[in-house]
Amino acid sequence: QVQLLESGGGWVQAGGSRRISCAASGRSISTYGMGWFRQAPGEEREFVAHSSRTGEYTYYGDSVRGRFTISRDNAKNTVQLQMNSLKPEDTAIYYCAASSPGTHYMTPDIWGQGTQVTVSS
Repeated sequence: QVQLLESGGGWVQAGGSRRISCAASGRSISTYGMGWFRQAPGEEREFVAHSSRTGEYTYYGDSVRGRFTISRDNAKNTVQLQMNSLKPEDTAIYYCAASSPGTHYMTPDIWGQGTQVTVSS
């Protein structure tokens, strides 16, 4: 089974950009759909973005579409989330997630530990 480790979180001012990464180990991510979710304090976990196994198809949550971009490098076993035009409401713990074959991308079965992103106004 693949293990996921996020990095790149931190503080950023509103309007700024941040790139967070997910490094996978244990197995190649080429057989997994890969995505990002986030959870703010007191809120439910929210879908952010998903990339199909080859990266041909991407999907975004309504609140981030047009500002965030998901990308993946199957050769390096990594996934990135480029976040632009950040807003204070983007503040959350961001989780990398993998969906095994046959698993819907909205209900992934493998999760990372998360990385905190804080956007100050």
